[in-house]
Formats: sequence, structure tokens, C-alpha cells
Amino acid sequence: MIMNYKEAYQNYLQQFESVLQAYCVSEPKLCEKLSNAMQYSLTAGGKRLRPVIAIATCQAFGGDINRILSGALALEMVHTYSLIHDDLPSMDNDDFRRGKPTNHKVFGEATAILAGDALLNNAYEILFATNNLLQGKILSSAAGHLGMVGGQSLDLESEGKEISPEKLNLIHTNKTGKLLSAAFLMGEAAAKGYTTRKVARLGQTVGMLFQITDDLLDVTGTFENLGKSVGKDSESCKLTAVRVYGLENAKKLTRE
Repeated sequence: MIMNYKEAYQNYLQQFESVLQAYCVSEPKLCEKLSNAMQYSLTAGGKRLRPVIAIATCQAFGGDINRILSGALALEMVHTYSLIHDDLPSMDNDDFRRGKPTNHKVFGEATAILAGDALLNNAYEILFATNNLLQGKILSSAAGHLGMVGGQSLDLESEGKEISPEKLNLIHTNKTGKLLSAAFLMGEAAAKGYTTRKVARLGQTVGMLFQITDDLLDVTGTFENLGKSVGKDSESCKLTAVRVYGLENAKKLTRE
């Protein structure tokens, strides 16, 4: 029997949270403050969209989900590191994330930077330890200078400038789309041992939908619903779908 969306989502979410909690309990500690900072952001909640997609994709292709759980954990670590660094004063300078004070507000800027660095490295350590080399290759490619980091850099460069829809698409494709696409591809790799362009395109499409929706919510959402400050994009003249296309056209794009 096919579960409905909410049932399936909760099922995958619970499986992931169990793996995450087990990791946090067993993680060795060298510096207590650093470990606390890492776990503060890693266990702060959130949608867990990327690990859920990875698990769901693996199962959709008939794979054993035990083969994607390490990859799902690594994905969430990379995503969490990106959020910690994204919130820093030198980047988006946000005070709240997932309804809680951002990492640097609690632990200080230096520890927040190191917590992000450690989560990034731990992600690949987990994948190497479980011999998930293809998943590691997918994740590192998606997260690096030709993916998420490069997209973030282009985004910062474009603040306050007027740019084309094509440039916005390039930023969104890399900043958000590549890591979401990696979730689909890692799930496919866990099930089949290889990946396909069709699944990559699916991931990019979902990534674009996610980013445009995020841009819309910065205008139409509330702190209570989002768990983070709203209106920040317009305050800092950030390049968004709303700014380039207008509110109604951005909504139309999400429907398309």
C-alpha cells in the first residue's frame, strides 16, 4: 500500500532522526564547546528535506535504505554547516535559525566557523568509513566551488546589482539546486550503484522550486512559521526571484 505524503514523510523523518540521535550520542569529543556548537545546530530541527529525499529516492528505486542512512546523515551535516556559515555577520548576518538564536550568537563567531568546518569534514569521514565513495563524490561535487559554495559566492557578488533572469537561474541552480539534486542522486546511487541524468534533472527542478518558494516566503511569511527573520533579502538588496520577476510572476514560476 502506498502511504500518503504526510505518512511517508513522517516515516522517513523518524528513521533519519533515529540515526542522527545515535550519532550524536556516540560522537567522540575533543573540545566540549566545539562539540556542543556542532550538535546545537545539527539537532535544532528543521524539515530534514534533503535526508528525507535521499531515503525516499533509495526506497523508490527498490534499494535497502540502510545503504543511504550514512549518506543522509552526511547530507544534513553539509546542509547544517552551510546554514551556520550563511548566518555569520560576514555573510547574511542573521540572528535566528529554526526559531533559535543562530550558532554564532550562542557560541561566538570563531566557534561557529569551526563548528561548520567540523561538520563538513565529519560528513565525508562518515561516507569514507562506510565505503560510500560514489555518494561522497556526488556530495563533494554538489557542495563545492562548482556547486553550493560557488552559487553562494555569486549571490554575494550580486547584492545590490541589477542582473538578468539567466544569472539568477545560475545562482539558484548552484546555491540551492545542486545540494537538493545530490539528495536524489545519492538515493539513486545507494539503490542502483550508479546515477542517471533524469534524476539529476528532477533534483534541479525541485531545487529551483525550493529556492523560489524561499524567496517568496521572505516576503509573505512570518517569523513564527519560518523560524527565522523575514524581510532580510530586501533589506540587504539580495538578488531574489521576487526582485527579478515580481511577486506574482514568481508565484507563477513555482506553479510551473
